[in-house]
Amino acid sequence: MSTVSQCPYAVQEGDPDLTYLGPPPYESYVHASLLNSLQQPLSDAPGEMSFIVTTQVMELWFTLIVHEWRTAREALYEDRLPAALDALRRSLDAHRALNEAWRPIAKLTPAQFNGFRPVLGTASGFQSAMYRHMEFLLGDKSRSLIQAHRNHPEVYRELENSLAEPSLYDAVLAHLHRRGLPVPDAVLGRDHAKAYAFEADVEEAWRQIYAGPQDDPLVTLGELLTDIAESVQRWRGDHLFATRRAMGTKTGSGGSPGVAWLEKRSERRVFPEIWSARSHV
Repeated sequence: MSTVSQCPYAVQEGDPDLTYLGPPPYESYVHASLLNSLQQPLSDAPGEMSFIVTTQVMELWFTLIVHEWRTAREALYEDRLPAALDALRRSLDAHRALNEAWRPIAKLTPAQFNGFRPVLGTASGFQSAMYRHMEFLLGDKSRSLIQAHRNHPEVYRELENSLAEPSLYDAVLAHLHRRGLPVPDAVLGRDHAKAYAFEADVEEAWRQIYAGPQDDPLVTLGELLTDIAESVQRWRGDHLFATRRAMGTKTGSGGSPGVAWLEKRSERRVFPEIWSARSHV
């Protein structure tokens, strides 16, 4: 007796093979049914489904970006610059898609947002663990922000590890140092659990790179990092505008100051010396 499922209709020439066992292989690989079961609105507000799907899509993009930045970091510590550049390019495509994900909810009015805001309770985007991993990889470290996960032991442990690890930018600077550029030992040996701060010697390293031959792969590295920093700033800005549009200056659902907190975060410069060095080339 055959164990292959029988098709209830005649297969036409040129049709795909439908004689597999169990669920379609696509389902087994992508887990689409699981993904599509995770949208569970708690209100009848028309905008809540868009809010949930958009947020979940963003979480998936966060996961991919973190994966690519960690891949790039590892490659840089092994001085495999081409592999690092490839990972950064992939992450940039992912980040641009992340930025576009704002569209379904970017223009919620206060009344539309209020239609489902009460069911959010104290949930807030700043509680996203994967977004915190992203920020830490950018060098924007904060021990206080991981406290939101203190009652989620596995996630908290992963964030503690991420806090203590070198950022993507730390790996970049270590690579530049090994290439003979003036990145001081004090920068390489800094406490990685603290937020990165501007260093004049690092600015000089980038000035030398940008003043040199433009076909140098280090210029390509700098430009990819610049593109990433710009994309990060755009995401923060879009977050700020979407929030301001939906709720004005109200307190955030998680207890943050809302727009005021996002304004402060959006001003934080990513990879600062790459930007300031341009004034001296």
